[in-house]
Amino acid sequence: MYLLNSLFLNAEDLQTLQDSFLPLLKGVLYYTIPLTLISFFAGLLLAVITALFRISGVKLLSGIARVYVSIIRGTPLLVQLFIVFYGFGNLGVEFLKFSPFVGALIALSLNTGAYASEIIRASILSIDKGQWEAAESIGMSYFQSLKRVILPQATRVSIPPLSNSFIGLVKETSLASTILVAEMFRKAQEIVATTYQPLLIYMEAAAIYWVICFILSLIQDQIEAHLNRYIK
Repeated sequence: MYLLNSLFLNAEDLQTLQDSFLPLLKGVLYYTIPLTLISFFAGLLLAVITALFRISGVKLLSGIARVYVSIIRGTPLLVQLFIVFYGFGNLGVEFLKFSPFVGALIALSLNTGAYASEIIRASILSIDKGQWEAAESIGMSYFQSLKRVILPQATRVSIPPLSNSFIGLVKETSLASTILVAEMFRKAQEIVATTYQPLLIYMEAAAIYWVICFILSLIQDQIEAHLNRYIK
């Protein structure tokens, strides 16, 4: 009965939702979106380097990349956030004492880089070996073949899974609240502490996350449709 009553909003509940919307939106604009964008593109750059290391055939480079990917994939993101922010900060080394935002940025970038590197590596390996041979036959070097022939084709293959990773990263930024980053979920927690309306506020936060991810899904569909035109 209490749950049913909670689902019906009265004037006070509507006012609480209205008052909390702007702080939540600020959390999105000032922290959630910047965290997502910066850590995704930083992670993407790291992912390309890691993927190239993995397929380079140089044992040292390949080994370093394998260890990095194994460590990141084998540990929870929450633990990685705590290690970067609390663990490194406790070593007494000044340049390892990060602000909450920078600490979250580093951890999210490293996490994104490891997972995205496997997507990029698989995309590169999915390109037929004949493409490499054709590029080599017209005098292209390894890096020219990679830049002009292989990577453009691998990019099209990797767009859908990378888009899914980007959407997932939007939600994963909520974990930054555990190291005091004032992103949207942290703002929701602060509002709940003063309004004592956890169901109401967390549902509002969930709705905002859903709207963001829904819009990104529509953009992803448009990008995929645009790329598929060239296949057909």
